[in-house]
Amino acid sequence: MAHTKNTVFIKAPYDTVFGVTNDIERWPELFNEYSDAKVLSREGDKITFQLTNKEGKSWRSSRMLDKSGHKCTAKREEPMFPFTHMDLLWTYAEKDGGVEMTWEQDFEMDGKAAVDNDTAVMRINEHSKTNMQKIKEIIEGM
Repeated sequence: MAHTKNTVFIKAPYDTVFGVTNDIERWPELFNEYSDAKVLSREGDKITFQLTNKEGKSWRSSRMLDKSGHKCTAKREEPMFPFTHMDLLWTYAEKDGGVEMTWEQDFEMDGKAAVDNDTAVMRINEHSKTNMQKIKEIIEGM
């Protein structure tokens, strides 16, 4: 199994950081790789949504918000390819006038995918760092 973990410190209140980063419809602004994000359903703290990347590929994911627990869990649902599974954990720790946000991803690449686990880890880490910096700048600029 492959694993990534990236952290950024955002100088903003917890409610702001949690709210902005979990506003799915806003993800095309927050993330470089998404051209569209649609919420398909909301059931309590569970959000099911569809993401479309800049190459036009779409997939459905679900996300469980746990605001009081300072975390969110998510998983890619369908289509799974190029993964056999993808589970995400976002945690938010209030520290020194801001929030330390950490993203962890556990996944396995499909054997038919164009990249292996090691290459995917490298790419996901690069994208995560870039996106986290962008999110930090957007939130701190509000």
